[in-house]
Amino acid sequence: MADSMVASFWGPVTSTTELCEENYAHSSYIAEFYNTISNVPCVLLALIGLVNAFRQGFEKRFSVLHISNMILAIGSMIFHATLQHVLQQSDETPMVWEILLYMYVLYSPDWHYRSTMPTFLFLYGAAFAVVHFFARFQLVFKLHYIGLCLLCIPRMYKYYIQTKDVAAKRLAKLWVLTLTLGTLCWLVDRICCKKLSHWYVNPQGHAWWHVLMGLNSYYANTFLMFCRAQQRGWEPRITHLLGFLPYVKVQKPEKRE
Repeated sequence: MADSMVASFWGPVTSTTELCEENYAHSSYIAEFYNTISNVPCVLLALIGLVNAFRQGFEKRFSVLHISNMILAIGSMIFHATLQHVLQQSDETPMVWEILLYMYVLYSPDWHYRSTMPTFLFLYGAAFAVVHFFARFQLVFKLHYIGLCLLCIPRMYKYYIQTKDVAAKRLAKLWVLTLTLGTLCWLVDRICCKKLSHWYVNPQGHAWWHVLMGLNSYYANTFLMFCRAQQRGWEPRITHLLGFLPYVKVQKPEKRE
């Protein structure tokens, strides 16, 4: 949104995207205060998921998935704190890399040629990073990102209908719910910004998008970990941290001597 009169530590805004929050309203060091701090829960959720994936002995792909969630959240914090175009890449490029990683996790169990998929996805992600660094496209980026997300949905649905565990299916439903609510918050923040800016309290729709998408990623990761544990015969079950945060606990079969 338009700059306030507070001095800016980072200089003039150069990003191609601004959200519905007054710039430098709370600090000269943070351009969009709420859009910045709302990424903190995303980092914490990804850290919890990473610790669980490591302790339960899941494949490295799941640890990398949680780490990518953290990188994305930290990149988003940096971007919203500075609103500099060069740092906008630290938000947008990891979004695409993360979706490519989800595609690998979703489709790799049934992929017969082990090296072709990761090689193609790596080259695709590298090529996108180079093109996106030099080209300042907004609408194309959003359409491209949505298209990649849509490619993941059929596989998620397949896992959902194959899963009989009620608690695991609830995770998939929470994934859909948080995605829907987050998208609505994002759309309202974008479309109704002029009206919202005149309200006494700005509802900070984009900040809520961050929180909901942090939960969305956590639910997706936990559901995928459950499905993978089932594929490997690890007898997974959903339990809860502190009574409310779901995570996967497995019982691996004992190795025969």
